Amino acid sequence: MQLNFRNVLPIPLADTPLPPGSLWKSDTSFESQARCLVQAPSGTGKTTIISLLYGLRADYEGQLLFDNQDTRMFSVDQWTEIRKQKLAIVFQDLRLFPQLTALENIQLKNELTKTLNEGRIREMAEQLGIAHKLEAPCGKLSLGQQQRIAIIRALAQPFELILLDEPFSHLDEANIRKAAELIMQSCTANGAGLLLTSLGGNTHFDFTQHLTI
Repeated sequence: MQLNFRNVLPIPLADTPLPPGSLWKSDTSFESQARCLVQAPSGTGKTTIISLLYGLRADYEGQLLFDNQDTRMFSVDQWTEIRKQKLAIVFQDLRLFPQLTALENIQLKNELTKTLNEGRIREMAEQLGIAHKLEAPCGKLSLGQQQRIAIIRALAQPFELILLDEPFSHLDEANIRKAAELIMQSCTANGAGLLLTSLGGNTHFDFTQHLTI
């Protein structure tokens, strides 16, 4: 999958001064296999990029292309298939079901493609140090524990690109390293890339591309 931003500008940012080299109002391309970092202060559009790429927003000028196809022309069914087979995501607000257990949240996503068996899910949870929380309701977990569950859930599908919106904001360095290792293992297995937004700090990835907004 190749992604192209062609003169894209979110309408809410229309009156905001843009820094030199900004992604907005530019012609910028990247392959889904790239490891891309978007590092910027709050309120500059990091989550907006994620929402545009995942098809959740259409309030922008310009063109956003997937494999030279204008995403504005995608049907609901096309977006559903893209999200099921090509785009994985960790939302900044996680979007877990608090009344369901951690395992049930992961299984709910996994049932769409049956990518992982339960043994593999438990191995991933063990790798992130939360296997003992799989039977607990997500609403009872700490934010750091919930972030790790959301990461595993995102990996429970085929994907060409994973979108990570400040996925480590509630994790310490040791747990960031474990999570980054698991994400890269899954990216390698899928031949996929990643796009990560961050306020700053060590995210433990070897990025091949940096975007300014």
